[in-house]
Amino acid sequence: MLIVTSTGLFAQFTITGEVRPRTEFRNGFKRLHGDGVDPAFFIEQRSRLYMDYSKEKLSFNITLQDIRTWGNASQIYKTDPALNNVYEAWGKYAFDDKHAVKVGRQAMDYDNARFLGNLDWAQQGRSHDALMFIRQNAEKQCELNLAFAYNQNMPFEPGNLAGTAYFGVNNYKTMLYGWWHKNFDNGKLSLLFHNDGRQAADTTMANRQTYGVVGGVNAGDLKLDGEFYYQGGKDQFKNKVSAYLFALHATLSTDLTPITLGCEYLSGTSIDDDKNKSFDPLYGTNHKFYGYMDYFYVGNYHGQIGSGVTSGLIDLHLKTNFKMGEKSSLAAALHYFASPAKIYKGANPGNDTYNASLGTEIDLVYSLALAKDVKFNLGYSQMFGTETMEVIKSGGDRTLMQNWAWAMIAFKPQLFTSAKEQ
Repeated sequence: MLIVTSTGLFAQFTITGEVRPRTEFRNGFKRLHGDGVDPAFFIEQRSRLYMDYSKEKLSFNITLQDIRTWGNASQIYKTDPALNNVYEAWGKYAFDDKHAVKVGRQAMDYDNARFLGNLDWAQQGRSHDALMFIRQNAEKQCELNLAFAYNQNMPFEPGNLAGTAYFGVNNYKTMLYGWWHKNFDNGKLSLLFHNDGRQAADTTMANRQTYGVVGGVNAGDLKLDGEFYYQGGKDQFKNKVSAYLFALHATLSTDLTPITLGCEYLSGTSIDDDKNKSFDPLYGTNHKFYGYMDYFYVGNYHGQIGSGVTSGLIDLHLKTNFKMGEKSSLAAALHYFASPAKIYKGANPGNDTYNASLGTEIDLVYSLALAKDVKFNLGYSQMFGTETMEVIKSGGDRTLMQNWAWAMIAFKPQLFTSAKEQ
């Protein structure tokens, strides 16, 4: 089926479905569990309906989703604790072949998703309500994005007649960023400026700025990539911020498997620091980077009690991915974690400090393409924590087995398309 416009040009409409249940066994996930604590076991499912439409200079998307844990509601019910919402709803208008504007609720996924990512691992994902200007030059393989967001919460409308206080939501009030990217023959380069505006308790604004450089170069069988981010300004508590992140990775392609050796350093704050030195990856897909057991930067705290902010992270890792067959592979990663900030024995900075080592994590993920639109994944992770890990995670017993296992199957078929088959 084809949709024909009044000008004789074809419009395209596509509907894609997704059902993605994931079973998890959590026995030390996100934090060290203690003696006498039973493991968690549950099945969470994401169901989505993607609807995309394009015609001449117009692009349009609505993505509906339902996120639920199996059995979280009775079989016969009138109330449902599941999350039902609109994940994306945006319109895009192209002024010409280089310039466009995109408005509405949209996922933002840049570069490797270190700082701005769609958080696809989490069943609910992450999206932003924003206005974006886009300039693309296909000939020069170059793109520039400028985006702005202004958030407000209110019980209903038109009852909002005064005030712009924004409380009760863990989110920025204003966001402004610019992202520039260019591809080269043997590499790529991206530059980022991001301003995160949070409303402080006195209703004034606190703005934190992030400056980033992300690049990579290919040299035959060797691929090198690196990142550097610096954060300044103030956090939502009006504390001065001076923090940074740098990462270096080298990937060697071999006849057997690619091997990646990497180092990532996120600055942190100790209790004797007079400013916030903790780098905050803010809207990145953190599950992708700092170990799959999510001990760091994934909705949970790590740091010395009393500092109020994270102690940072040093992550040295070795990663590879073995091809098991025509449709299957096994990814493996070994992480060594350490704290860049001093962790004191007690709240007095004059006390002795704990060892910087936090522990070692092993991650294994088996992937199998059962069919074109059906993929299966099976994962296992093991954490070997230290005494310092117990301190920065506020408890737990490192001597116990700390592991996590999961299995996920994703069905994502294209249900309908008006595109003409070639």
